[in-house]
Amino acid sequence: MAIDNLQPATQQQASVYMPYVQGPKRNFLPYAISLYQKGVLEGERKIEGGDGVPFVATWNVASLPSDLTRCRIQFDGNAELSYEFMTASFEFVNYLIELLESYKRNRITDFSQPFYRKLLRLDESN
Repeated sequence: MAIDNLQPATQQQASVYMPYVQGPKRNFLPYAISLYQKGVLEGERKIEGGDGVPFVATWNVASLPSDLTRCRIQFDGNAELSYEFMTASFEFVNYLIELLESYKRNRITDFSQPFYRKLLRLDESN
């Protein structure tokens, strides 16, 4: 699924998420919703000073912004390099907006640093 071929979600679909998205990010919301509804994304994690690592991210599609979305990401086709986390769907849609913003700038399909911090549970206190 090429990001360039994404069709925007309807205004009605996007309006449910509007209260959770501020400022210029709203321009990407219809596309992020469309991507969210697909439930899968292939990309590449850029590694500083090295080759990128391909990944496949999958997630369940929730009905409401406050419902939980379970995201699973597998790197390099290796089951041992699989990670998953759960988050409110509005938060996950925000990660997709960040991905789309980055893609527009860099032409690279990769999640943001905050996404990976959440995925690897780096911000959780023990």
